[in-house]
Amino acid sequence: MADINQVKELDTPNDLAEKGREKVVDALNKLVADAFALYIKTKNYHWHMSGRHFRDYHLLLDEQGDQIFATIDPLAERARKIGGNTIRSVAHIAQLQRVKDNDEDFVAPKDMLLDLLNENKKMAKNMRDTHKIADDAEDVATASLLENYIDETERRSWFLFETTRDIN
Repeated sequence: MADINQVKELDTPNDLAEKGREKVVDALNKLVADAFALYIKTKNYHWHMSGRHFRDYHLLLDEQGDQIFATIDPLAERARKIGGNTIRSVAHIAQLQRVKDNDEDFVAPKDMLLDLLNENKKMAKNMRDTHKIADDAEDVATASLLENYIDETERRSWFLFETTRDIN
């Protein structure tokens, strides 16, 4: 546990109301945890992909993993910019994540893609919920940051949906 002087050193001034700021920081930290968990799940499936469409799926999941990873730092830094703290450890991620881990030895390619489709759909909803929290707190910058990420997440969902349409 940090002492009070260290916490004061991390206190970033801002003009958002305290109650709204706390809600935004809490929601952002859940998104950061979700993004880490979804990144790992996407890479897990990327690494363990098999079958006749291996190359296409492998490359798709690599691209999607990179896109998810690219959201983590801006989301975490946004929490810091408005005076909050953010994720500190893997255990902290595990406490906050809403993405379900998959530790199975083998997952069929279609099941991987459907799982990622569902997780991305949930991620988009959680981002929209966070956008609403940011709007309520009059945090325009957080809302703006999320708008592109929502679009990217919906694009990932679209690609995963279209990819699974003709798989047996």
